[in-house]
Amino acid sequence: MNTFDYIVIGGGSGGIATANRAAQYGKKVLLIEKQDIGGTCVNRGCVPKKVYWNGAHIAQIFKHFAKDYGFENGEPTFHFQTLKKAQESYRGRSKEAYEKGFQSRGVKVIEGEAKFVDSHTVEVNGEKFSANHITIATGARPNLLPIPGAEFLDTSETFFTWETLPEKIAVIGGGYIGTEISGLLNALGVETHFYIRKDKPLHKFEDFIIDAVMEEMEKSGIQFHTGVSPTKVEKTTEGLTLTLDNGDTEIFDRILCATGITPNSENLNLEAAGVETDKKGFILSNEWEETNVKGIYSVGDINGKTPLTPVAIMAGRKLSNRLFNGEKEAKMDYSLIPTVVFTHPAMGTIGLSLKEAEEKYGKDSVKAYTSSFVNMFTGATSHRITNKMMLVTVGEEEKIVGLHLFGEGTDEMLQGFAVAITMGATKKDFDSTIAIHPTGAEEVVTMS
Repeated sequence: MNTFDYIVIGGGSGGIATANRAAQYGKKVLLIEKQDIGGTCVNRGCVPKKVYWNGAHIAQIFKHFAKDYGFENGEPTFHFQTLKKAQESYRGRSKEAYEKGFQSRGVKVIEGEAKFVDSHTVEVNGEKFSANHITIATGARPNLLPIPGAEFLDTSETFFTWETLPEKIAVIGGGYIGTEISGLLNALGVETHFYIRKDKPLHKFEDFIIDAVMEEMEKSGIQFHTGVSPTKVEKTTEGLTLTLDNGDTEIFDRILCATGITPNSENLNLEAAGVETDKKGFILSNEWEETNVKGIYSVGDINGKTPLTPVAIMAGRKLSNRLFNGEKEAKMDYSLIPTVVFTHPAMGTIGLSLKEAEEKYGKDSVKAYTSSFVNMFTGATSHRITNKMMLVTVGEEEKIVGLHLFGEGTDEMLQGFAVAITMGATKKDFDSTIAIHPTGAEEVVTMS
């Protein structure tokens, strides 16, 4: 029997964060990963997506803005293979950095699939390992629609393996992934059809912002198909035929499914440890990331709380702080999470939407401030984009409980404002802050 202070199952963002933090406190740590160090984010998610998004952003600059700024030298030539190699190289460097981090901190890493033997023991590659503390951070994988022909669908996992771009694609699913991939493929010249069950994508976000996102997506060439659901996919010599519940059909080169995630919990032999899951397989855990079994925890996408990389990282670090550094009150605060959706331009949010704030505090206690403007970057061109911002405040002191942004630079500006809001900033605090001119961010502190 190999004994450790801490065993972490899953080498994604949350697993790496909690393992490294525990090792920094001098603990003997074992990290087990069956597929790719870095998990979804580094290999099949945030990191390669952002590289592709950057490429798409450059394409949009050439297409919509360069000429108006005086740059004209014919149509640029785009080589998808060059962009693909760039994201692969970047991913490779990220994974090398992880390996060096493990070595410097003394984290032992094993490649293989872990299965519970009992509540303190797991087996990997025929060997058994035990610890008083075990964290499950095995993440999740993309769903496939339960329809005939689902085997012909792509997902975000296969997307980054493509050697060429299709000429015409259907993207199904109006969440983060579907919205982002629709935008970047359209920007790279792919005829993009976006299928969503509801009347708009990202329906959990502030309507004031999503309406602006949709307007720009449609203006940029994305074809929306709302209020519909696919019923089957058929492969023919012409391509993939998508059939909808209203009887409509369309032929595509590829069809990408972005309709939620399934937790990677079914092969862990959780029954041996007595760990409970919900009906979908997500591992239930409380506010301290504790499962129903003492000494077993879950962080990241596997617990179904908030499937975002920075959330998994923070939750993992807080857990190790509490378990191994005496920080008895350390835990993840899920109430204020800043997040960005990489549309074109990006949109971001922290806190409550106007509707959520009114439901929580009552309409009479809530006041919203909005701003609609054309950012200077696009204002000097013929392709003008209407940026939108909203502040949601509560009470006489007008404490800020929500900030929602759409526009150039949103992905960078939100982080700083999130610090202020997390500290409890009020509208008066924002009003007292000198604006930086000319920027888009100045609108956040000048709303009236």
